[in-house]
Amino acid sequence: MKLKASTRRRLRRGLIWVAALAAGLMLLINNWVVNNSEAYVYSNWSLLPDNEVGLVLGCSPYARNGRPNPQFYGRIEAAVQLYQLGKIKKIIVSGANPDSTYNEPRQMWRELTKAGIPSQAITMDFAGVRTFDSVSRAQAVFNLERMTIITQEYHAYRAVFIAKKLGIRVVGYSATSDSIGVFSRTYLREVFARVKAVLDLYVLSTEPKFLGGPEAVNAVPDEPPPPLP
Repeated sequence: MKLKASTRRRLRRGLIWVAALAAGLMLLINNWVVNNSEAYVYSNWSLLPDNEVGLVLGCSPYARNGRPNPQFYGRIEAAVQLYQLGKIKKIIVSGANPDSTYNEPRQMWRELTKAGIPSQAITMDFAGVRTFDSVSRAQAVFNLERMTIITQEYHAYRAVFIAKKLGIRVVGYSATSDSIGVFSRTYLREVFARVKAVLDLYVLSTEPKFLGGPEAVNAVPDEPPPPLP
C-alpha cells in the first residue's frame, strides 16, 4: 500500500524527532557519567591517593593495523609506574580470554614481569570479558572495598562510575596513549558503552557473565603461564 505524501512527511518528521531525542538522551547520560566520575580520575601521580590494589583493565596488545597498541602499553607503563612509586602494592590484570590464541591477562602479566614487577604481586582475572565484569568481579570475587583503576582517561570515567555505584571506594589513574578523537571508532564505541553501563546498573540489574568462589589477590605462581600458541 502506497502512503500519501503527507503521511510520509509526518513519518519522516517523527523519525527525526525520535533520533533527536535518542541523541539528546545519550548526551545527557554521557555527561552524567563523566561529571559523576571526573573528580576521582587523576593524571598526576603525586595527587593520586594510595591503594593496596590497582586494577588494570584489559585490551588487545595490537591495534587494528597490527602494530603495538598504545592503549595496552600505556596501561602497562602506568601500572609499573604506580607500583614502583608505592602508590599500589598489588595488581590485578583483568581482561578477555576467549580462546587459546588470545589472552589479555596473560599478555599483561608478561609485560609487567618483563618490566620488573614481581609475579607474586600480580593476579590474573581471566573473566574480565568487559569493563562491567572486571569492576564487578573485583568486588564480588576478589573482595575489594577500595582500589585504583588503571586505564585511559576516556575509559576511566565509565569504570569509576560503575565502581562507585557498586559501593567501591575508587580512584582512576589515566594511562597515556595516542590521542583519541571524539569522532574516532574508539570514542564513539565508548559513548554507547556508557549508556549500556547505566542500563546495566539502573535498569537491567546485570551480573558478571562468570562468577565463581572468592579468590585471593596475588595468588599467582612464580612460574610463568604457558606460552601462547
